[in-house]
Amino acid sequence: MQFLPIKRALLSVTDKSGLVDLAQFLIQNQVEIVSTGGTKRLLEKNGVPVISVSEVTGFPEILGGRVKTLHPHIHAGILADKDNPEHLKTLEQLNIKPFDLICVNLYNFAQAVENSLDLKSAIEQIDIGGPTLLRAGAKNFHSLCVLPATKFYPEFMAELEKNNGQISLDFRQKMAAFTFAMISDYDEMIANYLR
Repeated sequence: MQFLPIKRALLSVTDKSGLVDLAQFLIQNQVEIVSTGGTKRLLEKNGVPVISVSEVTGFPEILGGRVKTLHPHIHAGILADKDNPEHLKTLEQLNIKPFDLICVNLYNFAQAVENSLDLKSAIEQIDIGGPTLLRAGAKNFHSLCVLPATKFYPEFMAELEKNNGQISLDFRQKMAAFTFAMISDYDEMIANYLR
C-alpha cells in the first residue's frame, strides 16, 4: 500500500511532550484514538476524546501496569496485513478493528540507571509492552505507521496534511528502520546494565 489512510491510532507514551497537539491534530483529521493509563488521562484532561485499551480488550490493566496492551485485540489490529484478504476476514470474524498508527515511546531506563536505583527498582523501568507494540508496528509498516519518537511528530503531521489524511510508504519505512535501531539500542543498554 503506497499511501495509508490514518483512521485509528494507539497512543501510549512515556515522554508526553507534543502529545496533546498531536492528538488534537488527529481528532481534527477524524482519527479514533485508543490509549492507556497516564497518556489517556492527559488526553482526557485536555478534552481529547479517547477510548481506553481496556475497552478494546475487555480486560483491565493488571500487575501494576505490567500488562496493558499484550492482547490479541490489540496485536491482531497491529499485525494484520491490510493487503491480505484472509487477514481482513479474520479481523472481521473476530470483531477486531485494525490500527493505522502506533505512537509509542519507551520507559526511560537510562534515567533509572542514572538515578542509581537498586536492581529491583531499575528492572521495573524495563519496558515490555512498548517495544512489543513498536516491533509489531515496524514489522507491518506496509499496513501501518509507527511513530517512535516525539521529534517525528511535526514531520508526521506535515505528511498527513500534504497527502490528504494519508502517510506515504517512504515515511513508514523510515519510521520502521528508526524503530528497530532504537529498540536494539534500548536492549543493548539493558543488557550492559545487567552485566
